[in-house]
Amino acid sequence: MTFGNRPRPDRPEHLRLPDPEGPFPPTEEMLSEPVPEEVQEQQRKRLRAAWKTPQGWRYFTAVNNSEVGRWYALTAFAFFLLAGLLALAMRVQLSVPENDFLTSSQFNQFFTMHGSAMMFLFAVPIFESISILLLPAFLGSRDMPFPRLSAYGYWCFLIGGIFVMGSLLFGAAPSSGWFMYPPLATEVEGIGADIWLLGLSFIEVASIAAAVELIVGTLKCRPPGMRINIMPLYAWYVLVVGGMILFAFPPLIAGDFLFELQRSFDWPFFDPERGGDPLLWQHLFWIFGHPEVYIVFLPSIAIAAMVVPTAAQRPIVGYSWIVLSAVGTGFISFGLWVHHMFATGLPALSLGFFSAASEAVVIPTGIQLFAFVATLMVGRVKMSQPMLWIAGALAVFTAGGLTGVMVAIAPFDWQVHDTYFIVAHLHYTLFGGMVFPVIAGIYYFYPFITKKRMSDRLSRWAFWLIFSGFNITFLPMHLTGLLGMPRRVYTYPGDLGWSGLNLISTIGAFIIAAGFAVFTWDLLRPKGKQQLTPRNPWKGGTLEWSHAVPAEAWGARSIPYVTSRYPLWDQERIVERMDAGRYYLPDSKKGLRETLVTSVMDATPEFVARITGPAWITIWAALFTGGAFIFPTFHMYPPAIVSGILAVACIIYWLWSATARVPEADSMDAGLGLRLPVYASGPKAVGWWGVWITMLGDTTAFASLVFGFFFYWTGRPDFPPEGAVHAQPLLVAAGVTALAISWALTVQARNVNRRGNAGGARLALIAGTGAAVLSAAAFILSLTLPDMDPKAHVYPATIWALTIWTLAHIGVGIIMQGYCLAGSLAGKMTPKYDADLANSTLFWHFLCLTGVVTGAVTGLAPWVL
Repeated sequence: MTFGNRPRPDRPEHLRLPDPEGPFPPTEEMLSEPVPEEVQEQQRKRLRAAWKTPQGWRYFTAVNNSEVGRWYALTAFAFFLLAGLLALAMRVQLSVPENDFLTSSQFNQFFTMHGSAMMFLFAVPIFESISILLLPAFLGSRDMPFPRLSAYGYWCFLIGGIFVMGSLLFGAAPSSGWFMYPPLATEVEGIGADIWLLGLSFIEVASIAAAVELIVGTLKCRPPGMRINIMPLYAWYVLVVGGMILFAFPPLIAGDFLFELQRSFDWPFFDPERGGDPLLWQHLFWIFGHPEVYIVFLPSIAIAAMVVPTAAQRPIVGYSWIVLSAVGTGFISFGLWVHHMFATGLPALSLGFFSAASEAVVIPTGIQLFAFVATLMVGRVKMSQPMLWIAGALAVFTAGGLTGVMVAIAPFDWQVHDTYFIVAHLHYTLFGGMVFPVIAGIYYFYPFITKKRMSDRLSRWAFWLIFSGFNITFLPMHLTGLLGMPRRVYTYPGDLGWSGLNLISTIGAFIIAAGFAVFTWDLLRPKGKQQLTPRNPWKGGTLEWSHAVPAEAWGARSIPYVTSRYPLWDQERIVERMDAGRYYLPDSKKGLRETLVTSVMDATPEFVARITGPAWITIWAALFTGGAFIFPTFHMYPPAIVSGILAVACIIYWLWSATARVPEADSMDAGLGLRLPVYASGPKAVGWWGVWITMLGDTTAFASLVFGFFFYWTGRPDFPPEGAVHAQPLLVAAGVTALAISWALTVQARNVNRRGNAGGARLALIAGTGAAVLSAAAFILSLTLPDMDPKAHVYPATIWALTIWTLAHIGVGIIMQGYCLAGSLAGKMTPKYDADLANSTLFWHFLCLTGVVTGAVTGLAPWVL
């Protein structure tokens, strides 16, 4: 096929962006043509200059995926070690009866922070960090589509993690459990619960930012020819897990929003005396909490999916079945959350449904594991460092899965709920399904990351210490739980038969610690005298093993044309041609950082994206965002507001100065005779996809708040209470109407701008901004005029919460309208180059839907229901 211009009726001819031009796919004759050595050297020189990593203090401004991913992974591992030390302290306390090594308050803080750190500061961040580090290499790409977003997410993660874990040093850490159940957590004195709520909400910003980055990178930054059905299995798992993060984290964010409104302003969402219900928090938390188990598990399976074919030296068996099973696991995981609530008195019908769903999730999980076993059976397996850990993972996870089947049965769960049987089950699942595979991945990818190898001898020592210590620690806990020992107790009498088992578990915990000490030393020990590892030491078949040795910051030397799931095995001379710059984007003639963007399904080249480089602004934006979350912990609201304003200002500056810039030319030579545009707007643009995916997550959080309204309505006879004051329906209708007018004017601004009428677009944006302000005013007056008191009952509190959420989004919409207006006046946005307005219009589609639903719930539902 040959690219050519295609008619697009939405724009006049002179305002259309060019289409790709030239031959595609490349022929063998084109690929066989040699590149002169002097040309190759000049290309490499320009690429090194464009992708140079900053030096000195400016090193921390780096945004390369290789640097940010390494920071992210090491920071997550540090939090893992800290959480492990907390676990050791707890095991010392429980080693003998009536121990006083820790006070009850310290023990409560330690188990709360152990669980919180492991789940929020290690389990999800380690997946995202490894993916940021490796995904571009899997895809033969230069970098992720939003490098500064990755860096911003990392600095948010670091600041939030230090804030949350640092509370331990002052005895102010949260102490109500990593699940923060009300009323205990809502009524507890001190700032510990606020640190958990606001600090971890801040960290969740980083998680969602990374998920957006990874999803867009997988969909839009694959190499030409890598259709969606031949991309590496790891990329499939990134898509599935990224989607799960988008739909699992927002309910927790919505719950945190309600929780903090009660903690700070006494709005009674979880207070039964004023119409609230503590079970709403459990629903919102576990709608997040159980999918998170699979958010943790599936990336580790993804690592196994890369290690196993290499160990077997043959393609994976059942590629399509594995993909379908991963998608099925992610889907079913959202129907399991109530099995954490079997003991809350739910109807028997609900128990039966969720018990069956908990059993059903075994089926897609088993398909994936059997596919790996089948691959090993038909291949020629050589036991290596990574395979040893994969074998251990399979054994441990299988045991955890068997106990999972047991606790999925409601009557058995009633007996062992909140006992050490659950502690044992949880750790068998997470260690086998996550920790062991992650360590396998570290050994496997270490030569790619550092160009060195870890020690075979130390690897075996670490494995057997951790594997044996783990089973010595947690296997006895099954019996401890069956004997009745409850979780989260800091001491116990000596005549209950638990003493010997607890002492064995404590000894095992220290054996685990010895194993991790060996592993950590092997990971971090100086290796300066060690020779560089040859390229592709494991003889893998995927693109990451085409990496340069010694390391180069540019990612792929040239972006290949891919026709196979294992191109290094199946495509002759592909690495040689990549090194020679025979494929796409072999140069950086303008000195800019560039990567190729392709179509979602078939990976057809669409345009060349010019991505952002090093900057301090990401650090400043993260610091001020942190202030907006951290200051309210201490009820310091003016500094929080100032921090929020400065964070928004930093992000606006970052977007204005570095994104959607008008190019000096419409297209460029991308190599192999192909000319590609250097600008895109609408669904072709990575920014449009970023907004779309972000708003899916945002809408999920909003839907969780709406769920809260109907949860109260179905579960409480006094919702709304007798004689309740309602929102003024006419003002609510006026607010919705004004918001719809503002949305229509924004859409009109985009349309007339594309037709070349920049002045008309500016007028529409000005009018749209005015309509949005009127909408916000109407929504506020609809609640203040009837004097709805959110402290009096959960009904007005819920109406206020929905309205505040909508008002915040109207504020963002107004900022976007103003940003586009300023861009049009400054020449940053033109009728031809209108990505900012296209992205803002997409946001307004979601905002209009939010406003309509808010109006229906607050202004119409109370009268109808």
